Amino acid sequence: MRHTSDYNQVALTNRIPSDHQSQAKWEKNYTFELYYDGDKMMMWYRTGALLAALVLLVADVNGRDNSTEIAEGPLRVRILCYNIHHGEGIDRKLDLARIAGVIQSVRPDLVSLQEVDRGTQRTNQVDQPAELGRLTGMEAVFGGNIRFQGGDYGNAVLSRFPIRRHQNWLLPRFDEGEQRGVLEVEIELPDDFGTMRFLATHLDHRRADRERIASAQWINNRITEGDNQPTVLAGDLNATPDSPTLREFEKVWTRANEEILPTFPVVEPTRQIDYILFQPAERWRVVEVFVLDEAVASDHRAIFAELELLP
Repeated sequence: MRHTSDYNQVALTNRIPSDHQSQAKWEKNYTFELYYDGDKMMMWYRTGALLAALVLLVADVNGRDNSTEIAEGPLRVRILCYNIHHGEGIDRKLDLARIAGVIQSVRPDLVSLQEVDRGTQRTNQVDQPAELGRLTGMEAVFGGNIRFQGGDYGNAVLSRFPIRRHQNWLLPRFDEGEQRGVLEVEIELPDDFGTMRFLATHLDHRRADRERIASAQWINNRITEGDNQPTVLAGDLNATPDSPTLREFEKVWTRANEEILPTFPVVEPTRQIDYILFQPAERWRVVEVFVLDEAVASDHRAIFAELELLP
């Protein structure tokens, strides 16, 4: 994370309201971020769609330039992966507000959601991605994989960062199984970190690994064909850490948790089948990772990771 060292004197070259009433309004409506750019300290302030820059000259009491003392650091990204079981808890109550509360409890920047309905009869024709976006204050996109009860069923992504583009890809399907997909989203990051990719997926649940392995290979090929852009994959992979499916993924990806963190079944989890993976490994560092202690809102527990993206 970008930060500044101590400094002794700052001269603001742009005008700021001097009267108390204007000053209070100005402080209320603007948010700030300070960092060095060469020999100047830049203070960015944002309100609505307006982005402007104020230039501050920095010097210590001896007139020396302190900008060389500033070191740019990593960007922390908070990620949640949650199979929401179309909003229905194990108490059989359909409650999206409860799901939103689970999401907000860890203040994520990016959320991968599986088993999401949009406009289906069983969930009262609600656009669940849009409603969860409204309830959490995050931008929402949806990737439908099958038509179901008059609507669509698939994966969704919620983001606190601006979404540049998104594309839903259908994955290999064998033996008349349920069509699966991976939702690929390009995220615009703050602090000049550029963009990253965020992928949400939900793989085949049947005992045989054949379709899951084929899906893992497809996703790996999709990512390795790219430009080595920092990428996170989060989803219900329906496979345990020692499975052929995870071994296939780990040819390209690194798991956020080294130790097994069971996520299913929700009441007393015994197996980890939900994951947060990242690549390339050298661009990321794990700050923390844990499974949420919530056992009613869905039939899966959510898994959370805070990662640092290195410059």
